[in-house]
Amino acid sequence: MANWQDGPGTLHADTHRIPLEVAASYRARTRGLLGRDGIDGAMLLTPAAGVHTFRMRFAIDVAYLDRNLRVLAVVTMPPGRLGLPRLRSRHVLEAAAGAMAGWGLRPGTAVKVDVPGRLTPG
Repeated sequence: MANWQDGPGTLHADTHRIPLEVAASYRARTRGLLGRDGIDGAMLLTPAAGVHTFRMRFAIDVAYLDRNLRVLAVVTMPPGRLGLPRLRSRHVLEAAAGAMAGWGLRPGTAVKVDVPGRLTPG
């Protein structure tokens, strides 16, 4: 999807509606979850193919998504790690460790992102 903008949204995963923060600008993607003690919901980094958890205060779940918002892989990363970029990944979804299992996210799962003004297909 082109023309992503920073701001709030909703992640639709199976029957779950999850509060979402979209980080589309270079500045927002660079800051990500740094300096926080947790997150209520999830953060979508776009475009992104990989992440790191250096200087993070908590472990996170990371889902790598393709251009159609289909999950390619889900990993849990403790603080101080460098995640390898994933081939075909166009977006990265981050949440508190353990959250994605509760939402049913696993490879092959398609998600939808609802942002003010549009619903992305998933």
